[in-house]
Order: sequence, then structure tokens, then C-alpha cells
Amino acid sequence: MLIDLSLPISTDQITGGEEFVRKIIDAGHAGTHFDVMDKSFPLEKFKTRGKVIDISHIRDREIEVADLGDIRIEKDDFVIFHSGWVGQLGYDIVDEYIHKSAELSDELVRHLVEAGVSLIGVDAAGAQPPKKHPAVDQYCADHGVFIIENLNNVDKLLDIPQPFTVYTAPLNRVDLTGLPCRVLVEAD
Repeated sequence: MLIDLSLPISTDQITGGEEFVRKIIDAGHAGTHFDVMDKSFPLEKFKTRGKVIDISHIRDREIEVADLGDIRIEKDDFVIFHSGWVGQLGYDIVDEYIHKSAELSDELVRHLVEAGVSLIGVDAAGAQPPKKHPAVDQYCADHGVFIIENLNNVDKLLDIPQPFTVYTAPLNRVDLTGLPCRVLVEAD
């Protein structure tokens, strides 16, 4: 069974004026993507072992290492956080959704990077609030980890056995600050 975690988008979902919409799309920041941060996506990250962490019940604080529960994070994992924001609010990059993040704490991000994960995925506009967004993306990219934003259908991963196989295929563009990508999960 394949589960598509890529957010289907159209210009109808992106409000804020035609010039703004064109700027976001042209830069590669619409839909499921990661911020390039002056790095390139290694082909070894195309196929990874995925694990999902349900954080949708946590709304009043940052997500900490303890919230991983008994899920063992291993080198090269693609760790996906289910915040529920894209499902709850819908995808509109100039409305309430753009201000919602997975709220991963600095300590948790460091823990994931030190564990050697390949990718971090969120079904939100970012892993941390907008004011910290560029810094956390850069920190991760500097350590060989990309944060994939705006995942879709992450709730479907809660009912399948872990780990699962994830395929991540970003566009092969070197002129964008964000790389749109297709993210597919293969589950038994």
C-alpha cells in the first residue's frame, strides 16, 4: 500500500494577491517542500526508514525528547511528526496555518540531529515558530538533515506498523530556496 504524504496544491489555496502567490511558487515554498539552506539533497535520502510520532494532543507547550515515548530513533530515520495542523486548519499560507508549527524544542531538534536522522517531517508550516524557522532549518541542514514541511495524510501513518519505507523525491533544481517534493510511504 502506498500513502502519499505530498500536499496537493493549487493557486486557489494560496491567497494574498497574485504577485505574492507567484513569489511563493517561484521560490519553491508552496506545498510539501524543504528549505534548501544552501545545501543539496543527497540521493541516499531518497529511500529511508520512517517513524511517526503523534504530537497532535500537545497544544500548550513545546515538544520534548520525552514525547518520543518508546519509539527508538536510529541513524538515517525519517522522523515524521503528526501535529494535525494541516488537517485541522487546511493549507493556506497567509492565514492561521502559516503561524502554526510543530513546536519542536531546541533540545528535541538537537537530539534528532545527534541521533543522525536523515529527515524530519511535519504536517505544519515548520518545525518551530516563524521567528525561529530559518535558524532551525539552517542548523539541521548544516548537519545533513532537511526538515520537510507541509506533509499531508500523516494521520494515516498512525495505523500502520513502524518502521515503514519512505520515498522522498525533491525537484532537481539548484535555483530555488525551497524544493517542492513528493513524499510517499510504502506500508505492508
